[in-house]
Amino acid sequence: MEFKVVKINHEFKNVVVSHKALIEEELELQKKEIIAKLEKGQVLEGTVKNITSYGVFIDLGGVDGLIHITDLSWGRVNHPEEIVQLDQKLNVVILDFDDDKKRIALGLKQLTSHPWDSLSETIKVGDKVTGKVVVMADYGAFVEIAPGVEGLIHVSEMSWSQHLRSAQEFLKVGQEVDAVVLTLDREERKMSLGIKQLRTDPWEKIEDKYAAGTKHTARVRNFTNFGVFVEIEEGVDGLIHISDLSWTKKIKHPGEFTSIGENIEVVVLEIDKENRRLSLGHKQLEENPWDVFESIFEVGSVHEGTIIELSDKGGVVSLPYGVEGFATPKHLVKEDGSQAKTEEKLEFKVIEFSKSAKKIIVSHSRVFEDEQKSKDETVKKSADATVKKTQKKIKQSMEKTTLGDISELAALKSEMEQNQMKKTGKEEENN
Repeated sequence: MEFKVVKINHEFKNVVVSHKALIEEELELQKKEIIAKLEKGQVLEGTVKNITSYGVFIDLGGVDGLIHITDLSWGRVNHPEEIVQLDQKLNVVILDFDDDKKRIALGLKQLTSHPWDSLSETIKVGDKVTGKVVVMADYGAFVEIAPGVEGLIHVSEMSWSQHLRSAQEFLKVGQEVDAVVLTLDREERKMSLGIKQLRTDPWEKIEDKYAAGTKHTARVRNFTNFGVFVEIEEGVDGLIHISDLSWTKKIKHPGEFTSIGENIEVVVLEIDKENRRLSLGHKQLEENPWDVFESIFEVGSVHEGTIIELSDKGGVVSLPYGVEGFATPKHLVKEDGSQAKTEEKLEFKVIEFSKSAKKIIVSHSRVFEDEQKSKDETVKKSADATVKKTQKKIKQSMEKTTLGDISELAALKSEMEQNQMKKTGKEEENN
């Protein structure tokens, strides 16, 4: 073998030689020759020297170059090992290098034409295609319908539902899916796909399946202060206004009546096809009890009730049959002058009833006030009757006395007249 003297130690009479040094010199010469000849776009043969998660190092004969993972294939690559193996010989193209040509960027996919260039001309908007989900994002999924040709299925094209949802709820990486081509731009190499288009839009014949007056089961999806948003089926949403939840209960917030995720029975009240929303009701499943309440809670009728809520404006009173009434503070004063409290059970008199407004105004104080008033009126009537009776007796007595006096006077007058006549007769006889 040939060796190169790399060190002489005269003190120890020792000489260090190296065969490797000779090889490195030769390699360095080869490397300089290769680097001097490098050009962008040049195709060279190389050997896979090392594989990393971000790319592959290729030995070009003393000079190393890197094929980045994105330049291995026109398609999606999760790891370079899917494409190459150690010590594998392959042709690569020089993409770029620095001024010293110490960093050389290589490409493998550039040796073949772009898949979009060879995409079948027969594929057009509206066609059905099949592909594999290669990348997932919250806003959608990228589906590879051919090596290197991908289309995006936006999350809004995955379901007829209008609810904001993540694409992960519908698809996952590696899943085979059928889709419809929505847009196709060969120059920009972009394609958008949809999967909801493979199913009929439920709003196309909404009047047939969800006609006004029909009853259905819906799932509660969300609350607002004014009502409950529900979903009857995917893509068919509706709103139950808070006033259509119950005939009798005054509901301040829908959360008092139901919960998100629960099923609720509904009746279709109105169809808004333009905004893709149904107006629904829950209380309409039953007859309007206020038709009956009108005869039960007549003005002036008295009912037992419990105060369930108090505020500065008054109190809410729970009445029979699940009905609630309202009493102002002055109508919550008890007979002893104290104010009624929450949970107290008292008698209340209906002082106002409105069927249209579903409102009952009640009063506790009116109960004893009207009773006292009634008693006072009874006493007054009794006193008036006694006075009238007494006056009648006095009048009768006076009438009798007067008549008697007249009779006696008449008799006396008659007697006096007779006596006068006798006296006159005697005088005439004497004359």
